[in-house]
Amino acid sequence: MSPKPKKSKNKKAIAIFEGRKVRRVWDEEKEMWYFSVIDVVAVLINQTDFKKAKSYWSTLKERLKNEGNESVTKCDQLKLQSSDGKFYKTDAADVETLLRLIQSIPSPNAEPFKLWLAKVGYERMQEIENPELAMDRMKELYEKKGYPKDWIDKRSRGIAVRHSLTDEWRERGAKNNLEYAILTNEIMESAFGLKVSEYKKLKGLERENLRDHMEDIELILTMLAEATTTKITQDRNSKGFLPIKKDAYDGGSVAGRTRKDIEERSGGKVVSPKNFLKRNKLNKNR
Repeated sequence: MSPKPKKSKNKKAIAIFEGRKVRRVWDEEKEMWYFSVIDVVAVLINQTDFKKAKSYWSTLKERLKNEGNESVTKCDQLKLQSSDGKFYKTDAADVETLLRLIQSIPSPNAEPFKLWLAKVGYERMQEIENPELAMDRMKELYEKKGYPKDWIDKRSRGIAVRHSLTDEWRERGAKNNLEYAILTNEIMESAFGLKVSEYKKLKGLERENLRDHMEDIELILTMLAEATTTKITQDRNSKGFLPIKKDAYDGGSVAGRTRKDIEERSGGKVVSPKNFLKRNKLNKNR
């Protein structure tokens, strides 16, 4: 029996293993997949009943905790979409943690699953060695979703700018995703007058990535804000959370002044309630 996963380049929320669905979510900051532990357990014990798979995992998790197994503590509670279409918090783990957990589950399905997860990890290693490969896969995904090429080029450049900024944050004292979120909100609010959550609400988004639903000028101003923040942080040689938070505000403010200038001269608003979901629906209905 050989695993038949869908390639990770599609960045889909569902992966397929031997015809079984495994929910997953992509962490943009860490650049890695997190998989539903219960879904993986269900495949390994060949259980189609979700409640029984959940019960098996609960029992196993308790046993592993009592044994002092550190893998359990490395499982994160992430919101994944359930069969009813709603999002619920559930245990999720990266490839390394899953490989360790699999060792504790006696199953003939374990070996092909290990090979499948190893393939996911290998693809990520390829992308680390050759970043252009990751960009090519990403562009292919956006093309399949129907985004225009000029938008994809801007989005790709924006991702590179974002990575440069987060690298600076990491090296200069930002410790976790919560601090990254605070810093990002500082930039977005000073650039657009909205926090990320408010911006997403305006566009009618929930779990979707805000930047995937920005218009051209919104993407360009986001790049300006983040590139300026990176330069300010480097020139000031800022270190520690509070100084780089000030940099984030100042960098966003540069883009904010540009936005206001554009709005004054054009007579229109830069921040748009439009999103790709609505655009795509309209295009399909034509």
